[in-house]
Amino acid sequence: MPTRRSLSLDLAPADQTATDPVCGMSVETTTPRGGTHSHNGTIYYFCSDGCRRKFAADADKYLSGGHQPMTAEPPIVAPVPGARYVCPMDPDVVSDRPGACPKCGMALEPDVPSDSDAPDPEQRDMTRRLIVGVVLGVPLLILAMTDMFVPSQPLAAAIGERLLVVQAVLATPIVVWCGWPLLVRAWNSVRAISPNMFTLIGLGVGVAYVYSLVALALVLSGTHLVHSLGQHELEPFFESAAWVVILVLVGQVLELRARTRTGDAVRKLVRLTPKTARVILSDGREEDRPLEMVHPGDVVRVRPGEYVPVDGTVRDGTTTVDESSLTGEPTPVPKTAAAAVMAGTVNGSGSITVTVARVGGETVLAQVIHLVGIAQRSRIPIQRLVDHVSAWFVPAVVLIAAATFAGWLWFGPPESRLVYAVVCSVSVLVIACPCALGLATPMALVVGIGRAAGQGVLFRDAAALERLGSVDAVVFDKTGTLTVGRPKILSSTIDDAALVLAASVEQASEHPLATAIVKHATEERRLTLRPAQNVQATAGQGVRGTVDNRVVLAGNLAYLQANGLSIGKEGEALSPNLPSTGTIVYVAIDGKYEGYFVVGDELRPESAAAVASLTEAGIRVVMLTGDRKAAAEAMAKQVGIHEVIAETLPADKYKAIEKLKAEGRVVAMVGDGINDAPALAAADVGIALGTGTDVAVTAAGVTLVRPDLRGVVAARELSRATIRSIRQNLGLAFVYNVLAIPVAAGLLVPFGGSLIGPVWAAAAMSLSSVSVILNSLRPTRPSAPATTFRTSPPATTAG
Repeated sequence: MPTRRSLSLDLAPADQTATDPVCGMSVETTTPRGGTHSHNGTIYYFCSDGCRRKFAADADKYLSGGHQPMTAEPPIVAPVPGARYVCPMDPDVVSDRPGACPKCGMALEPDVPSDSDAPDPEQRDMTRRLIVGVVLGVPLLILAMTDMFVPSQPLAAAIGERLLVVQAVLATPIVVWCGWPLLVRAWNSVRAISPNMFTLIGLGVGVAYVYSLVALALVLSGTHLVHSLGQHELEPFFESAAWVVILVLVGQVLELRARTRTGDAVRKLVRLTPKTARVILSDGREEDRPLEMVHPGDVVRVRPGEYVPVDGTVRDGTTTVDESSLTGEPTPVPKTAAAAVMAGTVNGSGSITVTVARVGGETVLAQVIHLVGIAQRSRIPIQRLVDHVSAWFVPAVVLIAAATFAGWLWFGPPESRLVYAVVCSVSVLVIACPCALGLATPMALVVGIGRAAGQGVLFRDAAALERLGSVDAVVFDKTGTLTVGRPKILSSTIDDAALVLAASVEQASEHPLATAIVKHATEERRLTLRPAQNVQATAGQGVRGTVDNRVVLAGNLAYLQANGLSIGKEGEALSPNLPSTGTIVYVAIDGKYEGYFVVGDELRPESAAAVASLTEAGIRVVMLTGDRKAAAEAMAKQVGIHEVIAETLPADKYKAIEKLKAEGRVVAMVGDGINDAPALAAADVGIALGTGTDVAVTAAGVTLVRPDLRGVVAARELSRATIRSIRQNLGLAFVYNVLAIPVAAGLLVPFGGSLIGPVWAAAAMSLSSVSVILNSLRPTRPSAPATTFRTSPPATTAG
């Protein structure tokens, strides 16, 4: 029976969640960030300490519904039933409805991407607010700057105090309507005791606008006003409050567009699966049905040029299938009866029928999309440092702004100290907005993981991407990893009767050597296999079972010896003369040695190139295999590996990885079999071939969808580029704040400099965010051709 060689990704079930009774957010019950509180015998879970303290102080208030969940403005989009919404910058924030994250203020995104080409609703809403803000803000800025650029102030002299009223009329809709999402998010951050970038923006805009309203009221009540910063304390600056909002909206729109761009690759993957399938009914008729009505066991027809709608096996027909959308391999793969096909791939020139195995969210393509989404939202260890700094950063900035206000109010020029105090403190709040710091890591991760998925490299989480960049030792399994995994029988001393029994037991195993023995019996010798009972496989050693009441053992020499069997003097005499590149499988029946197979495999054509690239990069390369030493060393010599650890059991492979780690090495293990799973899990980074067993893929942090070992080199380079981008982003953000905050506080004024003002502070803040976004997007320019996705269905040929 042939082994299953298609990619299968087993996803662990999501942790149980509960609703925070204070804010309404979903909380993982296994690791609630805010802890728990017991009330009347019921345990409640919280997203933050603030929510827990509020609940503990007045639990009945929140349980009776006397609270309002922390959301921003009414949801821009209608909730999707059953969908979960996740913060793009903090995967711990989960909700069952769209809205704004109470921690960072960003719009929550569905955890399953959509294939819709419609504009992002939040981006459309922010763009509309930005356009209105610019339309009202430009004349506001002209009116505010007229004293600076027009001699003798003719406009101010003609209009008088009404000029300020016009400014207030223009500024108010900008602050109140255009800036409403920003102000609501600022308020939510205060309620959640989770200060963020919107906290500073809200404080800055609020202080500037309220101060300007007070100044305007005093002017209208008869207080004389001179439009000069140095001649009077009372001078409104509506334009500053308004343009801070406008420039923050510019940054938000650019950020949303960048996030849309980073999700393009995943959306293209989503579009690969057609919405319907042509089902062959029991009476022979064919009917197009929505995928929701197609079930495992159904038979569907895939016509030439169509996308394959399901995972399954070919029942009838011969064709070639373009699998580049999933594997990146440009060469179409021949498909005949019993061959596996995957959803999202493209049928060639032949019409085939397919027996459905998986459909919808169970397909390989759907699981790939899900994995990419999880990885893009996961966090890397370096992000913990950023979170820790951010938690202290906003309160520190507020204190600096307060100190700046007090300092200018106390030490500033007597005639304008209040104006200086307000301008400088607002400028500090605005320019120190930590949006660049918050974007530094997530933007680079989303870009890097999305690009990797387009090249057939799947990261299970962001931590694997970070660790891979620092790997300095790569350990390769041999069979199925360095080799193609399709071994064949080179020689045999087994007669047909014993071969039937051995192959009947081996057909229950997924190991490539077992596949070779089964094919040798059924295809080359045309033998009929029999049912086997009580089959027990020992990973890395062999298999035993019962066929026709006869006990059959097949495995390596150590396996037979562990079962109290000997190959005898004849077998021992033959062993030294066996081919050096073959793997020996000994067979015993009813306690009697029957003979052996010599099973050989061929190298993957790219193995030597991958090993050479790693060696040139200074990486220590090791072969780790359960095969006999002579065969392993002969194979290693062909690929250029100089360090071989052979004749290992799965436990030995685990110990070998631990030994390398104990030497101070950062180890990546590359494998594909069940016997590789312990080593894959033990390594700093486990890399599994997608054509390998489910156990291996599940144990690994990285999966190569295409069985091309050059993907190891590409994944490491991409990891290093992504981490380099993160460090550059963090450097930009930290240096910007270190230099900008003192300047905004007016440090240059005593030395002959000038105030930068809230408007220029907002411009500088937006520029820092844009620089981080552009730097994150820069690695998406591939150095080598990447997978090309089809964005429209191929032409369909009737047939």
